[in-house]
Amino acid sequence: MDKQLISSEVIAHSNIVFGTSGARGLVTDFTPNVCAAFSVAFIKSIDSEFVFNTVALAIDNRPSSHVIAQACAEGLKQLDLNVVYYGVIPTPALAYKAMQDAIPCIMVTGSHIPFDRNGLKFYRPDGEITKADEQAILNTKISLTPLSTKLVDLAISGDAKSAYIQRYAELFSNDALAGKKVGIYEHSSAGRDIYKELFESLGAQVTSLERSDIFVPIDTEAVSPEDKQKALNWSAQYGFDAIFSTDGDGDRPLVADEFGNWLNGDTLGLLTSQLLNIEALAVPVSCNTAIERSNSFKKITRTKIGSPYVIAEFSDLKERFTRVAGFEANGGYLLGSDINVNGKTLSALPTRDALLPALLVLAQTQSIARMLVELPQRFVSSDRVKEFPTEKSKALLIKLANNVELLTSALNLPKHKAVDITDGLRIILDNNDILHLRPSGNAPELRCYTESDSKKMADYLVKATFEYITK
Repeated sequence: MDKQLISSEVIAHSNIVFGTSGARGLVTDFTPNVCAAFSVAFIKSIDSEFVFNTVALAIDNRPSSHVIAQACAEGLKQLDLNVVYYGVIPTPALAYKAMQDAIPCIMVTGSHIPFDRNGLKFYRPDGEITKADEQAILNTKISLTPLSTKLVDLAISGDAKSAYIQRYAELFSNDALAGKKVGIYEHSSAGRDIYKELFESLGAQVTSLERSDIFVPIDTEAVSPEDKQKALNWSAQYGFDAIFSTDGDGDRPLVADEFGNWLNGDTLGLLTSQLLNIEALAVPVSCNTAIERSNSFKKITRTKIGSPYVIAEFSDLKERFTRVAGFEANGGYLLGSDINVNGKTLSALPTRDALLPALLVLAQTQSIARMLVELPQRFVSSDRVKEFPTEKSKALLIKLANNVELLTSALNLPKHKAVDITDGLRIILDNNDILHLRPSGNAPELRCYTESDSKKMADYLVKATFEYITK
């Protein structure tokens, strides 16, 4: 008989760690036993709170994701649980279906992080796990039989895909997008077999763009120059009203206006919240201050970066307000309460979603560019330095926090009037420009977010900061 493993010990020695949203690490470290250990520890950490006998699984299009899902399933079967496997679908589609069925679920995805990495996202029957749940998973000690090298294949159910399409098809009339020309940049998105079908069912004329058999790690907070140019070219060629895309697991939207300009995620989130008449918002500290300047909301709470922190604020907000939501600078939209939309009830979905913001802005009679003009004109820019070790990032931020002038003087910037260390180092200058540095929670990368009254200046701040840091 194989010697039993202890889940917490396997996890502790795995090199897999929780980031801003989910457990992430190198593909080579996601061994079958590690995947099984995370899965059984997750279930045992919540099984005293809920009654269920089934767990749902789904994956993104990374080549490594299917084997990881197989290993998760084998671990879950050791707990005498049934496993329903939905194949390649967006994370919010899996989360929505599992919440409707009141069962937990696990999404295998590395989202936008580099190709040599992957990850696991965990959802309780009532939604995305919290930071406290993450610690419970790490600390749970449960025996596990080592997995064999031969893993059982998984039969795919299409029920989650159908339920996700139905959620939005029923919210809008079948001519809501009539007359709209939409390009869908499909690349390797987990939702690429959903979006065209849904948009066409609502009346849009859809053109599929650049489906890829090779995984493309789209980062909606750091759109590459190549993808920026692609959108401009596609818009000029096809005359689109909008271009829609997502990151790898379909929970972060990427939307371009009729001119082919990609919207910043927090700008899209602001528009969406206005259209939904949201009363109270929870957003990370990195989001555009145009949110406050819009005077559109009764309450705005700022959090650390990561969907668990946004979701953690929903309970308090719902005690005082009926229409509650949140979004991140990456555009992922989190609906914190059930709300009425178009005379119908849209149920809460407290995890990042890419479809709701895209559909809402496209369903308006005004063009996207016209809606943007009516927002407070604060411009943001962001980018990342790849292969920048987390410990190096932390040491740099400590150094700069102790002497902000090292950076502001080197860049010939105005003096700073405030420093915010809620998450990373956020420097507010005397002219209200903002420069924010933080290590990525998912990969060895250093991120920079900037904000200014000028797009040129916002872009300059990112460029000059990284030149200073990497010189």
